[in-house]
Amino acid sequence: MRRLDRRALFASGAAAALLAASGLSAENLPRRGGRLRIAAADGAGVAAVAKGAVFETLTEVAPDGLLRGELASAWHGSADATDWRIGLRPGAKFHDGRTCAAGDVIATLLGEASPVADAIAGARAVPGGLEITLWRGDPDFPYRLADPALSVAPGGDLPGAMEDWVGTGLYRVVTARDGRQYLGRRVDAHWKDGRAGWVDTVEVIAVTDPNVRDEALRDGFVDVAEAGDDLTDHLGQADHVGRPRVVSARGRLDDGRIAERWWIA
Repeated sequence: MRRLDRRALFASGAAAALLAASGLSAENLPRRGGRLRIAAADGAGVAAVAKGAVFETLTEVAPDGLLRGELASAWHGSADATDWRIGLRPGAKFHDGRTCAAGDVIATLLGEASPVADAIAGARAVPGGLEITLWRGDPDFPYRLADPALSVAPGGDLPGAMEDWVGTGLYRVVTARDGRQYLGRRVDAHWKDGRAGWVDTVEVIAVTDPNVRDEALRDGFVDVAEAGDDLTDHLGQADHVGRPRVVSARGRLDDGRIAERWWIA
């Protein structure tokens, strides 16, 4: 029987009904623990996994294509999709203990690297969140907020070196070497507990030779490896690795969220 993606399962209001219909018990669903080792094809793959592990965006497109709130607890647009009210998840903290506030989000949205900065006419903090006014209506604006380029960092400042990254995601940086390696450790408590972030640690290394990646996977040195020429959705995995029922193909390595979505079975 195919495994259910527990993250997608508990995002719906029909979790109990789905469990009953599938015949699965809680023991068959992902459990916490273990170390996920990933061989990426290059430094960009390492950075994609690290960013998805360390940071969060306001919204997230799940593997099943549904839009879910991440740092955004809710959002509401005006009839013409010009004005947006975004609620922020209470209690979200950066790995250094600082609270993630509306100012951090606004600085991220208006930053030089932001793909939506030119579309924003104004943004201001309000109780419980922020309000954004666009130059022109955009009903797809919440989807655009899921772009990894909008990963929220303190003061909107994403340091160039991975070892200096501080986010609100499930995995804090332990060690990192730009373009080569990232090792992250699961934070003690997170709002996604019971939904994602199954492994205790995740390590991703750049292995440019596809034959070496295949050998590393076959010989048990890594658990997941990019394989072949199609690096968007072609992932090899060991038998002991669990993965969501649907794997996102919006970007490489399960849309950069492989660290929190996959597990050790």
